[in-house]
Amino acid sequence: GGGYQVTDGNQNERILGVQPAPQTATATATLTAAQVTGGLLIGSPSTSAVSYTLPVAADIDAVLGNAKVNSTFTLTIINLGTSSGVITVVTNTGLTTSGNLLVAITGSAAGVSGAGTFLFRKTGDATYTVYRVS
Repeated sequence: GGGYQVTDGNQNERILGVQPAPQTATATATLTAAQVTGGLLIGSPSTSAVSYTLPVAADIDAVLGNAKVNSTFTLTIINLGTSSGVITVVTNTGLTTSGNLLVAITGSAAGVSGAGTFLFRKTGDATYTVYRVS
């Protein structure tokens, strides 16, 4: 017992997911496809605002070779920065964004908690729409 695992037959249990160790970023950077598809990114921009540029969509496709149109995955960015250490998520080739791309520091007056979750939806070859969902 202890959790439902796909194809294991214990359907009356809680559904378990798999989460690799979080990826990390500090200074302004272009994120890798591995950092984005890993699902959880810990940002530590210290006291200065930074920009995290998403990888080009073709790089995401290379990591997710079996993804079909309308396949999705999520990325949650946790901002451990202080003072004015806001993270701005920047789009890249093949990505269309929808929603607020700022991830404020914890307790910020910006109205956004210290984390942001983004849903990536594949819309074609080397194209995704990225939605800010929380």
